[in-house]
Amino acid sequence: MTPQDIDAICGLVYDLCGIALDSSKDYLIESRLAELVKREGCANYVDFAVRARNSSDNLKRDVVNAITTRETLFFRDKSPFEALMFKAIPELVDEKSKSAYDKRIRIWSAACSTGQEPYSIAMTLMETLPDFRNWNISILATDISDDAIDRASRGLYPPLETSRGLESRYLNKYFTPQDGGHRIKDEVRAMVSFEKVNLLQSFVHLGRFDIVFCRNAIIYFNAEDRRRTYLNLANQVTDNGYLFVGSSESLIDLGPKFQPQHHCKSVFYQPNRQLPDFILANKVGPAVTPATPVVR
Repeated sequence: MTPQDIDAICGLVYDLCGIALDSSKDYLIESRLAELVKREGCANYVDFAVRARNSSDNLKRDVVNAITTRETLFFRDKSPFEALMFKAIPELVDEKSKSAYDKRIRIWSAACSTGQEPYSIAMTLMETLPDFRNWNISILATDISDDAIDRASRGLYPPLETSRGLESRYLNKYFTPQDGGHRIKDEVRAMVSFEKVNLLQSFVHLGRFDIVFCRNAIIYFNAEDRRRTYLNLANQVTDNGYLFVGSSESLIDLGPKFQPQHHCKSVFYQPNRQLPDFILANKVGPAVTPATPVVR
């Protein structure tokens, strides 16, 4: 690939989905887009980028589907789901139980990929709350990839995917065998709704959530987009709500409200919870420059 090819594709990918690629990712560009370039009959990647920009939404969708990372598994990293079970959900339930009318729990799984995360959240809720049917629980799962949303909404997973991170007791309890794989049961599926959302665009219309999971997605954004997106996400979290990010992501550079909270070997944030005056009155160390995003 020529420098012109790389620049053209990096610009195209950034404009379509906000992922910040650079010249070190020429191998990734070729491995994920070569078939599309060949299919479209383009002489090079510059020509392909021009065609994609001027094409219908179908080709743009194909580029996003090809370039976005789909690495996910059930109960990925495990500790966030333990913090959800033993910290976030009990505290939310205790708070909401003080009101006879506040029986609603809203959760957002942003960048949900093929659905393993939101379904893991749903199963965690069902395991934690014996009376979950008496609660109005809704989990919104979003992604920028149409293909990922389509797969996630079907809830059908081959054996390789159900064998990664999913304990046999969960498989037996919450899935049914189908078509050589396993399909998530309707009661779990009913908790989750799916929607296409670009995190670089406004998502105020989604409303506020008690819990937001946005893990291992914003690491692919540049520094300015990263900061803006996390601040926008924080605006969607309720006053005592929880924000879970990836294990390699630190938000302390965003200000004193983004003090990491630790539980069950997991880190989460409560950006809208009232902090003690001594924290708000003092700067929390020097600003931390985020690491350069790495796309694998």
